[in-house]
Amino acid sequence: MSTSHVSRRQFLGTTAMGAAGIAAVMNPALAAAQAVGVKVGDLPDLTIKEVKVYATDLKGQKVLNGETGRIASVVTNSGIEGNYTLLNSIFHTGWDMRGWLDYAKGYLPGKNAWQLCSFTNQWDNRKGNFSHYAGVIDCLMWDIVGKAVNLPIYKILGGCKEKQRAYASSAHLANIEAYEADVKAAIDAGFTAYKIHPGRGQHASGPAIALEDGHIEEIRLVRKVAGDKMTLLFDDVQQYTSVDQAIKVGRVLDELNYEVFEDPIPTMRKDGSGNVLGPNIENLVTLAKAVKTPLHIGEFMPNMYMFAEFIKAGAMGVVRCIMDSCGGISGMMKVAALAECNGMELHPHNWGEAMELASHFHVELACPNCKWFEMPHPQTGQDRTYHKDRIRIDKDGYVPAPTAPGLGYPLDRDVMDKLMIRIER
Repeated sequence: MSTSHVSRRQFLGTTAMGAAGIAAVMNPALAAAQAVGVKVGDLPDLTIKEVKVYATDLKGQKVLNGETGRIASVVTNSGIEGNYTLLNSIFHTGWDMRGWLDYAKGYLPGKNAWQLCSFTNQWDNRKGNFSHYAGVIDCLMWDIVGKAVNLPIYKILGGCKEKQRAYASSAHLANIEAYEADVKAAIDAGFTAYKIHPGRGQHASGPAIALEDGHIEEIRLVRKVAGDKMTLLFDDVQQYTSVDQAIKVGRVLDELNYEVFEDPIPTMRKDGSGNVLGPNIENLVTLAKAVKTPLHIGEFMPNMYMFAEFIKAGAMGVVRCIMDSCGGISGMMKVAALAECNGMELHPHNWGEAMELASHFHVELACPNCKWFEMPHPQTGQDRTYHKDRIRIDKDGYVPAPTAPGLGYPLDRDVMDKLMIRIER
């Protein structure tokens, strides 16, 4: 946990910015109206009248499991359309979007995007896994709200930054030589920080982690190649099943001044059949006490209501979150406020194409306790030809805030029309 000194003026200023974000989540219409200087009654009608999905042929672009690119569309009475990406299937268990359209068609028509907090919160489901459909719906609603007042979302959320420092987030590379080349490429591209993803983690590609040594050789090599000044992060994606092994790796990270030890052991305890037994808090607390490098935990939390228990126990040093299991942008803003009130940083997960990156980016720009933008490396890996803009770092290693309304990375309709296979209704 960060112990850096914060002055009273800084504390009051940053807390005010965090409070503005929560106020926007609770009353988007008021926040949007205030942001553009109009009355709530003058805002457009955002009653939802149509839900559909654009199915596109990505023509050789890199996509998960070779699936067709699918983009959700929600259209309001005023003609404003919200969009968000749908993956037919993604790696994490249960995060499957193939049934999203049928769910959304039965749930959304007639609802008003200005009142999104009334139908995207998941308080009634706080003891179970969050609906990943709801996270997509929340991001769609925020895209509509931003477009309705011609502002990027972070501005409505009380944005306190215009750029965010990025780290290059590696793929799960095949061997140690690949890491050496990847770090050098990241440095040449202008990155000032780099994260290792050893082995395949819980994903379907790449070699299994070498559990006998925990990829310590790669950890040492990357520090040697990167030099002492580059910030380094390490994420083994919950592959260590032994706390003792994780401690061994963590102490090497301490020695080499790594900044992050992310998801070293499973967040949740499971039985031999994979059934979840409960939080793995005790083992995470043991690990956190044994190493100095902060543990980044939360990406694999089943819902946002579990974060408080982990924070209170000291089972994480930095809060990690992902929109899918938090309930979208609204849920991540609540987790960010929880982290801030406990004096902790929040590091949202970033991966996928521009719309996925954007949903987390707006939270980072709106919250003073968010430090990083996780940029998939190489940067071109998240590009889709149907987006007009590309997300790139600047010469100083920062990602500039989007300027377009809503999620901020508009679709190129001419390109998308050429890629269209069908419109699902």
